[in-house]
This record gives sequence, C-alpha cells and structure tokens, in this order.
Amino acid sequence: MNPLATSAFDLPDHLGPKADPKLIAGDERHFAAIAESLEQSIADLSGRLDAERMAPGGIGQAAMDRDLEIHRLSARLRTLRRFGLDLCLGHIVRVDDPEPLYIGRLGLTDSAGRRLLLDWRSPAAEPFFGATHANPMGLASRRRYRWTRGLISDYWDEVFSTQAIAARVARGPASDGFDGRAALDDQSAFIASLGGHRSPRMRDVLGTIQADQDAIIRAGSDGALVVDGGPGTGKTVVALHRSAYLLYSDPRLGHRRGGVLFVGPHRPYLAYVADVLPGLGEEGVQTCTLRDLVAEGAAAEIETDPDVAALKSSASLVKAIETAVRFYEEPPTKPMTVTTHWSDLQLSADDWAEAFDVPTPGTAHNEARQEVWAELLTILLDSHEAAHGNDVPADQLRRSLLQNRQLRAAFNRAWPLLDAADLVADLWSVPAYLHRCAPWLSRGEVRQLQRGDARAWTVSDLPLLDAARQRLGDPAAARHKRQRDAAVAAEREQKARVVDNLREADDEYGMGLVTMLRGEDFHDVLVDESALASADPDLLAGPFAHVVVDEAQELTDAQWQMLLLRCPSRSFTIVGDRAQARHGFTESWQERLKRIGLDRITLAPLSINYRTPAEVMAQAEPVIRAALPDANVPTSIRSSGVPVVYGSVAELGSILDTWLAAQADGIACVISVGDDGAAIPATPRVRSLTPELSKGLEFDLVILVDPEAFGDGIEGAVDRYVAMTRATQQLVILRRTEQPERTEQAKQPERTVRAVRAVGTGTGRVGG
Repeated sequence: MNPLATSAFDLPDHLGPKADPKLIAGDERHFAAIAESLEQSIADLSGRLDAERMAPGGIGQAAMDRDLEIHRLSARLRTLRRFGLDLCLGHIVRVDDPEPLYIGRLGLTDSAGRRLLLDWRSPAAEPFFGATHANPMGLASRRRYRWTRGLISDYWDEVFSTQAIAARVARGPASDGFDGRAALDDQSAFIASLGGHRSPRMRDVLGTIQADQDAIIRAGSDGALVVDGGPGTGKTVVALHRSAYLLYSDPRLGHRRGGVLFVGPHRPYLAYVADVLPGLGEEGVQTCTLRDLVAEGAAAEIETDPDVAALKSSASLVKAIETAVRFYEEPPTKPMTVTTHWSDLQLSADDWAEAFDVPTPGTAHNEARQEVWAELLTILLDSHEAAHGNDVPADQLRRSLLQNRQLRAAFNRAWPLLDAADLVADLWSVPAYLHRCAPWLSRGEVRQLQRGDARAWTVSDLPLLDAARQRLGDPAAARHKRQRDAAVAAEREQKARVVDNLREADDEYGMGLVTMLRGEDFHDVLVDESALASADPDLLAGPFAHVVVDEAQELTDAQWQMLLLRCPSRSFTIVGDRAQARHGFTESWQERLKRIGLDRITLAPLSINYRTPAEVMAQAEPVIRAALPDANVPTSIRSSGVPVVYGSVAELGSILDTWLAAQADGIACVISVGDDGAAIPATPRVRSLTPELSKGLEFDLVILVDPEAFGDGIEGAVDRYVAMTRATQQLVILRRTEQPERTEQAKQPERTVRAVRAVGTGTGRVGG
C-alpha cells in the first residue's frame, strides 16, 4: 500500500495556482518516498529500542553506553512520531545540479541508502538558511513550506540569479516543477507568517530562520559569543537553535563532555520555549533559571534595599566566600596530647599543618575533611611506631584513635563540617566575621548587610549561597562514601562466594578459569559499582561544556560567577540587549564580560526586527531613547497598518471581551504593576504579567495598563519599552487619566473598543 495515499498539500482556494502539478509533482513524489521511509524507520527504531531494553544491562562503561543508546533511540523515535512529513522544511536547487536537495529536522535515508532529508545542521544544508540575493551560496532557487496540522498549507519560492533562471529555462522544465517563471512569493509569505497568531508555546520557526540568524547559530563554540539585538530580532530563536546545532556539530560539547546548559530569565519564559528543543530532536539540554541553580532560589524574595542589592551584586563579595571557608581550614597552633590505652602521643602544630596540606587545591571542604582525618591518624600511628615499635597491632591502635573523643572533638573544631546556608547566614549576622572575610567593606556597609533574620534569603543572596555550596561540597559526603564502601564490600563478599563455588567445580571448568578467578582484577570486574545506590546527582551542578544565557543583560557580576563556576572552558553564548537592562548597562559588552572573567569575546549584532510591527516600534523607540540615546533599536520589516490605540483603564474589560469575540485564535496579555491585571480572570488566551515577567515573550494583543506607574528613570523606561515590544499585532495603552494630546482617539475613548474590533475582524491589517 502506498504510505502516502493523499496529497501532502492542502492549499486554500486562493492559492489555487500553486497547486499546479508542474510546480508540486516533484515534491509529491519525494514526500511519498519520505512517508515510506518514515514508516520503515519507526518500525526499525521501535524494534531496536525494544531489543536494547531487553538486553542485559552490563556493567561499568557498557551500562552507560546502553543507557545512552536507549536515550538516543527514544529521542529520535519521539521526533519521528511527533512530526511525520513535516520533518521536511523545504528544498534547495543548486546552480550546478538540477536535483532538489530536501532539508529536514533530522537526516533520513531510504532502504537503498538514498538521502531523502538532509539534517538542517549539516554544512550542506547551510545555504537553505544563509543564501541571500547578495550571496546566493551557489543556489538557483529555494522553496520553504508552511505546515498546518501535518499538511502543506502554503509554500514560497525564491530565485537567486537571472543566470540560474536562464540556464534552467534552456534545459527545460526541471524535475521539481520549476519552469523558469519568477518566484511565486519571494519574501511575502515569510513576512505574512510573522504576523500569524501566537499560542501559549513558542511556535516552530526552524523553516523560516533568516541568514543573519543562521550565521550566528552556526558560529564556533570557542570563547564567548555575544548575540546583541533589540526586541523582535530573534535572539531567543538563535539561542535555542544554536544549542541544538552545537550539540550536533561539535563533539567537544557532547553529553559525555558535559553537554549544554540553557539559562532563561524566568519560569514563564522556560514554559513558553519548552517545545522548541524537543522539536529539534534535542532532549538532553538542561534548562533552568538562575533561581533553579540554588535550593533556596524558589522561595527567595527580591532585595528591597537597593544599596544592599548593589553591594551583593559585586563579584568580590562572592569571592569572599573562599576566605569565609578558609577561616575553618586553619590548623591549630597549639600542640595536643592524644591518650591511648598504650601510650600518650603528641600532635604538634607542624603535624596539624602537615595534615591540613594533604587535600589538593580545589577539593571541596567537606570532602577534604576525610583526607585530613586520615592523615592525622597516619601521623599518630607513625609516631607510636617510632617510639614503641610494633608492640601494639596497628588495627587495634587505629580503632582506639577512632574512638578517642578528645581527638575527635579537636578535629571537629579544627576542620568542621560546614553547611552553605549556615556559612552565608553567619556573614549577615556576625559583623566581625563579615569584616574579616571582606575587609574592603566599610563599617557602614558591614552594618547595612546585617539583618535580623539571617536566613530570610533574597535573590541577591543566591550567588553567595551557590559559591558556598560549590566550595564546601556535600556535608553528607563522608556518610554517603561510608555507605557506598559498605555496599561495595558486601557485593565483593557475595561475588567471592560465587568464585569459590566455581573453583570447587575445577574439574568441570578447567584450569584456565581457575587461574583467572585467582586474579584480584576479576573480582573487581564482577562488582558493578555503577549499579549501586548513590545520592541523586545535581543535574545543574556542572561542569558543562557550553552555557547559553538569554536576557543576559540582567545578570549582575555576582550572578555571572554562578555560571562561570559551571563552565570551566568559558564557552558561552550570551544573548541580550543592553537597552533592555532594567538597572542600566552603561558599559560595552566587552567591558562587562572582561570584568567578570571572560576574555575571548566575539560580538554578533542583530538589527532587523521580525516580530514587532513598525507602528508599535514608532511609539516604543522614543520611550527608550529618552533614557538611553544610544539604544540598539532594531528596524522593523513589517507594517501591520494598525495604529497604537490609547484609552482609559476603565475600558480594559470591554477591550478584552471585544478582541476575544472577534479573534478565534491568538493570545492577549495585560501588562501592569498594580492590581488591574490581577482582576482579569486568567484563561488560556489571556495572560496577566508584570513587565519583568513579560520579557522574552510575545503576544498578539498587548494591553499596557497605566504605564506611567511602571517607574521612573532607566528601570521604568526599560519596563515600558519591553512591555510595548511584546506585541506582534496590536498594542493598546490604557491610562488612568486621559491625555488627549497623545492621539485623536483618546479624545473619544469609545473609539478604543471600535479600533480593537476593527483589527479583530481583519480590517486595516497589512501583511499580518
């Protein structure tokens, strides 16, 4: 049976000319082959996955390899089942080859090995995204598809050179149906798609990635790449797709090498982009916010005192954590006598210092503790042997020392187990301790940082808590090690009994086996330590091979230290806009990043606004330029024909009702800082957010409620600018007091509802 019983095209009536068989017959044949290959691939993958799951788990590296293979097969199978034919993004035709090359989310071949889809991340697929009329990259034409519910609802062609057209006309109609006519749509279909309705999740945009974005996606991973762009330039699209591209193209970043960490600004943002990476076949990227990196982050409040927040934003205060820990790693300067059942042993100051020097630099404090303790015991054992010889069995003397309460107490005082929260809380409650750890702080600043409830954690505390936890390690590490050692010992004992039984059957199994079983290495092979229970790993602790940070302009120097700790290679993709920094960003990116510890920095600007209509940007640009004259305000390429509407806060409910009644699809967002948004019932199509939580998101209709209440100075201007530029179709600004000088509509507020209704019914819209 033909796997593709019906056409892959479902073009609306007004696109009837595009349904001409001369234009799509080649695609139809290719889609039939893709459908057949998909059916076979899904069956094969399902069989391989079942076989891997039923196979013995193995031990050590073999077990890890099996788990990775199961993960890889599962991810690919989910992608194939999720998309079907719409794995295909489009095709390109090269000047020197009339055969179309089809580009897909994943690579796909048929049973004979013929390439049906080329993975979008492969070098050969780059012209599909990067070719322009100025730089055709060897292409004669390009076709992009728009998929709706698994069928092609539109497509558009681009032709790149008159020479290519002439050459193809001379050869006659090509197999893909291109007959030498001019491009059917060129860029118009793409521009129209930008104004399509939004949904609660970021829509799939892989097929419409533009050349300026693709060049950044495919840039190398060495050093720090800064993607600097204003609203609507596709920074988030670049960040997400670059994550998938790097994992595919750079073996140094694979999961075994640390993988990729993607850091977003807030939880609504992560929910919005949650489908993008799985849709690209990548499920191994760890995603989080900065709050997620620290256990206390979920409940942390915003620091209310701006002066305290400014002090804690410094990287130097984070680095003071090292001094705070070192305070507890200073060897005693006085000798002590350790009494045993057989003799009195002396521990001198030099002995303490020798033991404290044993851990290698970088060893976490709590994990190094066992090394110091072991060295102290060795020093005491050696001391007894030097004075008394071997008159006491070493194991008995060791047992006596382990039970010596005086020695234990002295060691616990000298190198105590420490908890990160306790350490940081002491800084905010013991002025002398803070002054010792951060001597550059003035007495007044030390007093400012003290607080009644030392554990009333704020977001500004998180970098210090994180640095302390990384430096200290797990307080229960020693207990976990003892439990694991006991489990390994029990496992060894059990396996030893198996070996003994096999030895007794020597006559049956032969001398070769007996010889092998006598080796200690075989006992090690029999013990599968990887299968033993262990503490749950912190998946966000790192180290990671590459870190992608979106809305990076908001990070303080202290918060940057949280990410630098997790990426020793200093391989970063840094995405942001200086003009959207709520607390100001007066430096260049290079100055800021060099100060926090990055040195190999490349700047990649984006200057085209694909999202925000020109009508909205015309109103938003003066808002940000008044505060930041040098703001990187991008140029909008799309005009909606819909003016920004002004009105009264009292009209909020009727505006939303009117828009919802007129629009069958789309998402609206009410952005405010007061109770106005909270009064709006939350529905799947209506969101209510603060300006800060709207960052990184986009909506069809954006309603700003009393924007003057957003604040003064840089913060207020940035919040208004960010909120205004979330709109993809229409922006409505509601004020508590009418300002008729702003617009003629505001003189008669009832026009506001009529303006929204006109947009909702499609009147006045151009290209969107």
